[in-house]
Amino acid sequence: QVQLMESGGGSVQAGGSLRLSCAASINTHSNNYMGWFRQAPGKEREGVAAMDTSGRSTYYADSVKGRFTISLDNAENTLYLQMASLKPEDTAMYYCAASWNRVPDSRALVRNEYLHWGQGTQVTVSS
Repeated sequence: QVQLMESGGGSVQAGGSLRLSCAASINTHSNNYMGWFRQAPGKEREGVAAMDTSGRSTYYADSVKGRFTISLDNAENTLYLQMASLKPEDTAMYYCAASWNRVPDSRALVRNEYLHWGQGTQVTVSS
């Protein structure tokens, strides 16, 4: 059974940075896609960033393009999300997700494409 464990969340002021980590219990090469999603109170869970585990393609929500960077260390089986220029609207619980299936490019940020999920890590950005 796949286990994904996020860490690195916290509270920062607007303009600050955080790096989230997601440690996977299996070889990340065995997944096809991994991604980061977030859910704010009262809102739907939304895709933030995703990538295929070969590293060829990355996908970002428009709201985070140019500020967030997704990366994968297959040697450490760890997915990262580097977040910079954080805004109060980035406040949410952030979840790591993984899929063994090939995901169409147009659906890389769609939550239903991902079967395995971590427990989440809270990010709070104050103004």
